Amino acid sequence: MAAQNLAWFYLVLAGLAEIGWAVGLKYTEGFTKPLPTVLTLAVMSLSFWLLSLAMRSIPLGTAYAAWTGIGAVGTVILGMVLFGEPRDLARIGCIVLIVGGVVGLKVLAGSSPH
Repeated sequence: MAAQNLAWFYLVLAGLAEIGWAVGLKYTEGFTKPLPTVLTLAVMSLSFWLLSLAMRSIPLGTAYAAWTGIGAVGTVILGMVLFGEPRDLARIGCIVLIVGGVVGLKVLAGSSPH
């Protein structure tokens, strides 16, 4: 069970790193700014590496869906905070649905063999 918990820890870190590189893409301005580009590529590599570690124990579909869900939710929230993107109720409702899906995948991952 400890290996499974460690895999989910890696997956959460991978999702957080995905948020970092997604936001970093905005700062690269189409890869025209060298420092943001290098940092974004480094965080992107870290995210993929952590995802690959998580997939040693977590099924592919679950890991990928959770990774993208964490990244999507975090990126939308940071878009609202950093870039003044819309904060309407419908967008927030969609975020809640994504979070529910990721939590559901985590709960169900423990109940099915892979």
